[in-house]
Amino acid sequence: MDTTQSAKTAQWNLPELMKQFDEQGYLLLPNVISQEKVDRLNAAIDEIVSREPDTLAHNIYNSVERHEEIASLIDEPSILPLIVNLLGYNIQLHISHLTIRKPNPNNTATETHSFINWHQDGPHPQFPRIHGITPTYYIKTCYILSDMSEPNRGNTKIIPGSHNRPYQPDTHNVTDDLPGEMQVCGKPGDVFVFAQNLWHAGAPNHSEFTRRQLFLGYSPIWMRPIDYRTATAEQLKNASPIRKQLLGVIDENPFKNYVPSESMVPLKQLYMGDAGRGGYAH
Repeated sequence: MDTTQSAKTAQWNLPELMKQFDEQGYLLLPNVISQEKVDRLNAAIDEIVSREPDTLAHNIYNSVERHEEIASLIDEPSILPLIVNLLGYNIQLHISHLTIRKPNPNNTATETHSFINWHQDGPHPQFPRIHGITPTYYIKTCYILSDMSEPNRGNTKIIPGSHNRPYQPDTHNVTDDLPGEMQVCGKPGDVFVFAQNLWHAGAPNHSEFTRRQLFLGYSPIWMRPIDYRTATAEQLKNASPIRKQLLGVIDENPFKNYVPSESMVPLKQLYMGDAGRGGYAH
């Protein structure tokens, strides 16, 4: 971990951020990655998109396999301690998903999903609910790579707190206004973190800006990843122990995904444990 990122992480009050996440279901963290890093990521995305058919919207899954610059975010050192302390240390990369939304003033629908209606993430049929509440099974980090500082630029809409109470929207149409909704606004380099059970939507882009957001999700290592089966040999070459864990490689025995030995989960070194969680129930 370089000293810049170490200092940034040290400035964060992790127990306070975790408390806010538990209550609201999301966090918006400013200036997580540098402008230089944003530029490198956008250059990588330019390469990727140049090989894709032209469309108003791109949804490119398993993005970490597309470019090493994107793969470098798997174990981004400024974000990883937060994720480990929200989910625990027996975790893996669950999804890496690039979304691009060009200006679309007429709300033109495309096969690549120009906009996405209100939903919780998860399988079909849905995750089991307890007393009408879907538990948090995985968490997504969203790297904002274009100027999303104003609404109506294809921003993600959310209903804060909708993850921890029984909630069903009156409408699933993203163009309808829901009570309590907000648009997540941020600048390039900011990171938006949210739980999969938070109600959210991908709004149409009515601006002159192209939205670029890169999602990396994390889940317990005993869950199946969404957009890949196993890590490739290329990804594992020269990977650190932490990177190998996040790519789901801890032991040949699948039983160890449920009950790993301590040596199999190097992320444990980032975990504060209950004593460091600010004294609130999680």
